[in-house]
Amino acid sequence: MPITLAFHIADGIHSFPAKKGIDDHKILEYIMNKIENISLAYLSIGDYQELKQAMIDSYLTMPNQYWREQQIQELINKFPEGQVVIKVNDQIAGCALSIIVDGERFEKKHSFKEITGYYTFSTHNPNGNTLYGIEVFIVPEFRGLRLGRRLYDYRKELCETLNLRGIAFGGRIPNYHKYASTISPKEYIEKVKSKEIYDPVLSFQLANSFYPTKILKGYLEGDQASNEYAVLLKWDNIYYSKPNETPLTIKRVVRVGLIQWQMRSYNDLDDLMQQVEFFVDAVSEYRCDFVLFPEFFNAPLMAKDNHLSEAEAIRNLAAFTPEITERFSKMAISYNINILTGSMPLVRNNSLYNVGYLCRRDGSTESYEKLHITPDEARVWGMKGGSKLQGFDTDCGRIGVLICYDSEFPELSRLLADDGMDILFVPFLTDTQNGYSRVRNCAQARAIENECYVAIAGSVGNLPRVHNMDIQYAQSIVFTPCDFAFPANGIKAEATPNTEMILVADVDIDLLRQLNRFGSVRNLNDRRFDIFELKKTKSLTDGLN
Repeated sequence: MPITLAFHIADGIHSFPAKKGIDDHKILEYIMNKIENISLAYLSIGDYQELKQAMIDSYLTMPNQYWREQQIQELINKFPEGQVVIKVNDQIAGCALSIIVDGERFEKKHSFKEITGYYTFSTHNPNGNTLYGIEVFIVPEFRGLRLGRRLYDYRKELCETLNLRGIAFGGRIPNYHKYASTISPKEYIEKVKSKEIYDPVLSFQLANSFYPTKILKGYLEGDQASNEYAVLLKWDNIYYSKPNETPLTIKRVVRVGLIQWQMRSYNDLDDLMQQVEFFVDAVSEYRCDFVLFPEFFNAPLMAKDNHLSEAEAIRNLAAFTPEITERFSKMAISYNINILTGSMPLVRNNSLYNVGYLCRRDGSTESYEKLHITPDEARVWGMKGGSKLQGFDTDCGRIGVLICYDSEFPELSRLLADDGMDILFVPFLTDTQNGYSRVRNCAQARAIENECYVAIAGSVGNLPRVHNMDIQYAQSIVFTPCDFAFPANGIKAEATPNTEMILVADVDIDLLRQLNRFGSVRNLNDRRFDIFELKKTKSLTDGLN
């Protein structure tokens, strides 16, 4: 029984007969002037006779190569959303047919007959994870109007709506027969990718974000132009979320709250924690998912030890860290918010470190450490750098934390970005504007180069009765990458400098996925791994635990 071939015909190929004195541009201009409307519609069986004629017109070199009515009916019955036509002036100008399959099942070599269940579409699985393209064509009269792109855009939107992993199909390489005697299919594909050779199908697919994954020999029986070769082309759904067995939802729009903390005197720990809870309560009222406190926000408690040396005073301050962490953890649960505690001193094995904690709203707690200690921290306090660098999974995606000076070392944030970080939090403490500018400018660079959001929070005011903590300067900010989907200056929100306040901002994680794939520049994807690499020289996950 005659059966249509899987011709993924690239939009933009002109098949008009040559006419003396008339070029393609004038033909297209003539057609454009005749267009009154263009619409996309689900294919119905009532469209069949017109669809049949459209297929015949599209495949003039292959008579009788069209889908039979019962096959179209079967596709509509099994998967109506996957069968669409594009109409110009209410006339069918093109069509796209597709099914859903188990991607893993057809990951290896397969033919068109096999993927379609020998044209019965028994391979369609509504519980599958991959949208497989069976057919795309544009009637010759309407080629050059970018209608094919509209059909592919629909498929991409359908894939996202159904939460499918991606799109796949076997794409012909119809110009390969011209080169088959001199180069292999692999070499042909590489030359098309580098634009040394133009292929009407493959060149179009590459321009529409599809990428080749495998050469399929014997894919389409009788396809002499491609020497029966095809390329398995794929498009990945960046919004795909693997179904969870547990009812866990990862938020895509995340609300962060930053505390621009005023340094002031407190009577005791309870007095300080009352102010902490005030801020936690305030940002939770705005339904924030995270709240970030600054580095050493608890420094005012050293006032009672101001008669001691700086090194002795901060070690006494470290004695409060376990209890403060426990109180933060309880607040995270009671206020339903993930708390980043800024940082606090911690004594471990008689050595002094700068650490902080992620207190999740599910009750779990993990620590992070400052790896690079400033000369002043080492000289005045005798502080040492930690050794723990890791990303953290949360109910709002994967995050990272770098304490103040660590943000000035781009290798750290790049390691976190490679580990899947979407938001980088930077608690900091700076005394002068130039010190603050180092943190601010480096943090903004981290957002651009790692295609992530960066939130920084610091302290303001002064502590006249605490040595080495006299003055503070800060402006808390949420940075974004710099591209069309984000603010032009890369700043989502910023606090008033040197004023106690909270800053609340929403960040959209899905915009990062779009940037990574379709951005004006793609810093992560465009790295030259052939000339450099970044790797850890030791395990950075054990730390002080």
